[in-house]
Amino acid sequence: MILSALLTSVAINLGLCLLFFTLYSILRKQPGNINVYVPRFVAEGKVKEGGQFNLERLLPTAGWVRKAWEPTEDEFLSTSGLDAFVFMRMFVFSLKVFTFGAIIGIVLIPINYMGSQLTDDSDFQHKSLDSFSISNVNNGSNRLWIHFSAAYVFTGVVCYLLYYEYRYISSKRIACFYSSEPQPHHFTVLVRGIPIPPGSTCTDAVQRFFSEYHPSTYLSHSVVRRSSKLHNLITDADKLYKKLTNLKQKNDAPKRQTREGCCGLFGPKVDTVDHYERRLGNIEDNVRMEQSSLASKEVPAAFVSFKTRFGAAIALHIQEGVNPTEWITEEAPEPHDVYWPFFTVSFLKRWISKLVVYVAYTTLTVLFLIPVAIVQGLTHLEQLETFFPFLKGVLRLSVVSQVITGYLPSLILQLFLSYVPPTMIMLSSLQGYISWSQIQKSACTKVLLFTIWNIFFANVLSGSALYRVNIFLEPKNIPRVLAEAVPSQASFFIAYVVTSGWTTIASELFRLSTLISNFLSRTFCKNGDDDFEPPSIPYHSEIPRIRLFGLLGVTYFFLAPLILPFLLIYFCLGYIIFRNQFLKVYVPKFETGGEFWPTVHNSTIFSLILMHVIAIGIFGLKKLPLASALTLPLPILTLLFNEYCQKRFRPIFKNFPAECLIKKDRADEIEHNMSEFYDKMENAYNDPALMPVQYSERFDSQRSPLLHSSQF
Repeated sequence: MILSALLTSVAINLGLCLLFFTLYSILRKQPGNINVYVPRFVAEGKVKEGGQFNLERLLPTAGWVRKAWEPTEDEFLSTSGLDAFVFMRMFVFSLKVFTFGAIIGIVLIPINYMGSQLTDDSDFQHKSLDSFSISNVNNGSNRLWIHFSAAYVFTGVVCYLLYYEYRYISSKRIACFYSSEPQPHHFTVLVRGIPIPPGSTCTDAVQRFFSEYHPSTYLSHSVVRRSSKLHNLITDADKLYKKLTNLKQKNDAPKRQTREGCCGLFGPKVDTVDHYERRLGNIEDNVRMEQSSLASKEVPAAFVSFKTRFGAAIALHIQEGVNPTEWITEEAPEPHDVYWPFFTVSFLKRWISKLVVYVAYTTLTVLFLIPVAIVQGLTHLEQLETFFPFLKGVLRLSVVSQVITGYLPSLILQLFLSYVPPTMIMLSSLQGYISWSQIQKSACTKVLLFTIWNIFFANVLSGSALYRVNIFLEPKNIPRVLAEAVPSQASFFIAYVVTSGWTTIASELFRLSTLISNFLSRTFCKNGDDDFEPPSIPYHSEIPRIRLFGLLGVTYFFLAPLILPFLLIYFCLGYIIFRNQFLKVYVPKFETGGEFWPTVHNSTIFSLILMHVIAIGIFGLKKLPLASALTLPLPILTLLFNEYCQKRFRPIFKNFPAECLIKKDRADEIEHNMSEFYDKMENAYNDPALMPVQYSERFDSQRSPLLHSSQF
């Protein structure tokens, strides 16, 4: 890619970002869009629909930036939770790292440009971006020692910042634990593989076992039952209940007549209230029948609650029975975080499901090389001219070539990538996890590995190296191959940061798909607000995207430092935009206590090791074997640093230490009414579908009462 093509891409995406910001500043003030831009405020009752038209609402303002910036870290933490706090620390960490990298890049870019290894006699605006990379430095040049020193200094600074962030977030995790109210999942463990004696029930077996072996701390238990069908019925009933409630509140007779078809546009006309009441009555009958038949449908699993956190920790970490395949304990998730469907699946089915997921994941990863190859073809016009000779005249136009090579490849790649996160969520949900948070963490890891392989390595090795896979059978060739391939793709990844990074982060603020959905539901489906629920941030898609840009920054830090200013703009935009989204849009659906940070730490360590391997190869290719040999200690020292961090901080993110548990238990005895909490905890893990049904008052038609499930 030439410099003018990059500038064209920057201008296009900068214009799109400014357009998104302007439209957002206008649309967020319109009464009909509060469910789109401030759904959290709507859910918390801080803002209501309404208001009259005035000219001020059509004037773009930047007041949202100030409001997003104002809250302190502690205020943000108390409002959005520790997971959101950790998410924002990713941006803070990245800004620190790449600000320092950009300072070093100010020295490296002129050194790269003054080299003459690449022959490029064009004027400045038509210079290739490779002229600003290490590829342009002459072989054997002493200037390469500056790159060598930069690699060491940069690694040291990144490791120091990683240590600081790990320690800081660990302290916040402990502080949040101490300041939290008593939570049921801190006192509860999930027990699987419960052996049921003949003539007994699962409830009796659990009661007898824990009363005998944990007599001083055992409190209560909730046995899991097969209730998948019942969950579906209650979900349907809840939707109908919301629709009926909305219709009764409107009290508008002409609007009661609607059609049975899609969005009320097709089918015969019926009275909406009568139609929904009949359907609800049928569902209620089915719910009652299903509930009455579930008493005998016990699953050999139960949530067992204890009187203290320390008592629950003992049950969690000590093998309960002689047979290790029985009385298996694991951490219990938050009650509202439980994913009920897989409790009813047998061990064999779970094992088969995991195997199928691994096969499907591998297949998807391999098949994704097809769109990657298409994208790489667009970056080389000579290949397009070979396959489509009739387009040769069009492709040689300056504007067309700049758009195709600088903008279109990243746009197409981003389109294909948009289908990956929901696919990974689906695969993770089939692996037998018992909570939505575990599903998201698993999907996050899958998407991260998928993204690094298919976006970075597949693009880097899409040339001749892709067809010489046998070179990877000899590990000593890996540094050389990466050193040849990675610098040549610098221009593509710079364009990827601009087109994918900037546009994606700006569209996060604009929320175009949600805006369109809200408009269509309000226009064609008059009950569009009935199912309103504030969204939660999709960590499984956002964290891998951010970490990919972090990998690009670390890897190309000394190869092509021109990428760093564009990354800094991305992280600056991301910091203020996501801060705004957490405060106004996203409502946390679960809390892991910052357990996503180890993923951030590990991906950064991997990025550093990758940079070191490439540095070893690049110094060898540049005829500077001494620098290549002296770089060898860098990955070893980085791995030793990582091992220290794993021993020092990782255990805190797995389990809270006994010191914290006992201190918190003692503090609760003084500060809280634990007997009242114990009473609530006895029903905390009851399956919502099995809990007592509460009936609202009957509608005018005297149909069966509406049902609504309550939950702790």
